Amino acid sequence: MNSKNVKYECKNCGYSSNVKFSSDICPKCGLTYWKCGKCGFLIKATIPPNICPSCKEKCDFHNVTCYTPECGGSGNVDPRLL
Repeated sequence: MNSKNVKYECKNCGYSSNVKFSSDICPKCGLTYWKCGKCGFLIKATIPPNICPSCKEKCDFHNVTCYTPECGGSGNVDPRLL
């Protein structure tokens, strides 16, 4: 596949671009999937919280949003990161 034809699309708001979103976050709506590094809780937000709503711990959250057509685009969690 020619990399110039790759289209990145946000499933949340429909914004699309021919270039990968900066920091893997949609520039229009800003939503992304975050996974708690301790308990695995998934949350969809602009930025991750300091305290996990599930385990109530101060955790590192990892961006697990899909940004490639192979895993369905940014409206999905990238299964390779779970």
